[in-house]
This record gives sequence, C-alpha cells and structure tokens, in this order.
Amino acid sequence: MTIDSVVEAVRADLLRRSQIGIAKYGVSLDRTDLKLRDWLQHAYEECLDQANYLKRCIVTIDEEKRVDDVIRGDD
Repeated sequence: MTIDSVVEAVRADLLRRSQIGIAKYGVSLDRTDLKLRDWLQHAYEECLDQANYLKRCIVTIDEEKRVDDVIRGDD
C-alpha cells in the first residue's frame, strides 16, 4: 500500500489542532451545547479569517514583484 505523505501531514495537523482546541477550550467537537447555526457561524468566521490571510499573502507577493520590477528596471 502506498502512503500519501501529504495526507499523513494533514492527519497530523488535524490531530494537533484537535489537541490544541481541547486544551484551550476544555471541549472537543463532540460538544453538544452549540446549535447547527452556531457551528455554521464559527465556520463562516474561519472562512473570513482565511480570506484575510490569503489576501495578505497576495498583497505581499504583488509588493515583492513591484520591488523586483523596479530593481530590474521593468517598471
């Protein structure tokens, strides 16, 4: 059987995130005190955070390209 190293890395990340969450909040995702709407709100907020992180990276790449273009005289 072939092992997919990327999938294994994701599995390790998931386990680590679970352990961090349990240590931080004292509950697992098996908790029952949240309604479906609450879970969706949490997921939505995480997506917004992800969009911000992605945009931050894109802006950084664009800024670095502009600097490189100026250095090379491609402006």
